[in-house]
Amino acid sequence: MPRWISDDPDDEASMLAALGIGSVDELFADVPKKARMPRLGIGPGLEEREVVDTVDRILARNETLDEFASFLGGRVAPRFVPAAVDAIVSRSEFYTAYTPYQAEASQGMLRALFEFQSLWVELTGLDVANASLYDGATAAGEALLLCRRLHEGHRFLVPASLPWEEKSVLRNYATGPNLRVEEIPYDDRTGGVDLEFLRRAVSAGDVFGVLADVPNGFGHLDEALPELKPTIGDVPLVVSADPLALTVLEAPGAYGADVVVGEGQGFGLAPSFGGPLLGLFACRREHVRSAPGRIVGATLDAEGQRAYALTLVTREQHIRRSRATSNICTNQSLMALAFVVYASAVGPRGLARLQASLAEKARSLAGALGGIDGLRAPRFAAPHLGEFTIEPTRGSARDFLDGLYRLKVLGGHPLADPRPGAGPQSERILVATNEWVGDREVQKYATAARTVLGPPGGPA
Repeated sequence: MPRWISDDPDDEASMLAALGIGSVDELFADVPKKARMPRLGIGPGLEEREVVDTVDRILARNETLDEFASFLGGRVAPRFVPAAVDAIVSRSEFYTAYTPYQAEASQGMLRALFEFQSLWVELTGLDVANASLYDGATAAGEALLLCRRLHEGHRFLVPASLPWEEKSVLRNYATGPNLRVEEIPYDDRTGGVDLEFLRRAVSAGDVFGVLADVPNGFGHLDEALPELKPTIGDVPLVVSADPLALTVLEAPGAYGADVVVGEGQGFGLAPSFGGPLLGLFACRREHVRSAPGRIVGATLDAEGQRAYALTLVTREQHIRRSRATSNICTNQSLMALAFVVYASAVGPRGLARLQASLAEKARSLAGALGGIDGLRAPRFAAPHLGEFTIEPTRGSARDFLDGLYRLKVLGGHPLADPRPGAGPQSERILVATNEWVGDREVQKYATAARTVLGPPGGPA
């Protein structure tokens, strides 16, 4: 550290004398001792080479994704990222740019965000998209608040199959304005929402919004989606959608969605231990002044040339607090840029082919796992794309996944809420395919599953 922080003991003594105090500790005399952080105990400083060697030894203990046959998925998906994405995103004019919510944002970044918005509008079938949010879960939270601005009530209905992490975020958003997030039960055979329950819940009143997800939290497609808007009437409908799925499915705007949100990580971003992520948000034109964040618009400059500008900015630092729709302090502009570069590099046909390929691999995986004694695969009788849910019938999901892990298979994402007091735990597992899954990996999973579950007729 002396290489970078040049203060030596004489310098420190001189500064303390100038301040009229006897020690550095006296600088913090007004901070209660119980609130002070103890010394970290990290030992003496090391030379740069020694630091590199130490870090290398620590990193060598990691197990990398390359060592496993991975079937992880859900809202954060491993996906091949073309080299063009990093090459463009890493350009200094993008990579080091200040968060572009100020008027001086460059035309290049504004155009990139405009193209990003246009892409999400095209996929969703809605009228306008904002310039991104933090992640898919907080985008859903912002949609909850938008629904409350549009419609009276205190109840926001979500599928019981929605991932527990997203339900937790929604409940956090609902706490401040004293709103409630309530769950719609699902059909135990198909995993789809119970339309009759939804009809009764809306008829009882006080519902200000309903959320559905595509695919749902079990990885399946709910065939009741086109019936949701006729069922709920003038109550706003939010659809949380996977952007890759929307390349082959009908746009949510066509079946009545008022808001469409999503997680954009799979377009150009590595999983990276869960972040950074990218929130997608689109709505109908009539709701635009209730939308969060900022919107980039296209116009003409004084010379008649195409130009881009921040058209609507609805956060409290820009407009009167009483009129602000959100105090979100930034967007994910670099992530949004990666999203649009990835989509442009792969192209619309390439994206649709990718989704079709993942769906074909998932069918192959379901076939391989479906014949294994002690495993229900798929768990639900409903169509799916690249993901579906399985359920061990012998032993727990955790034991099953741990056994697969020892055999170098990452067998999926457990759907149980692990927090204390969360109630009865689900034994279901979401499995997903990716570009690295082939026949060899499918057979490795099936063989490992048979080994972990034991011979047919074993103990339940």
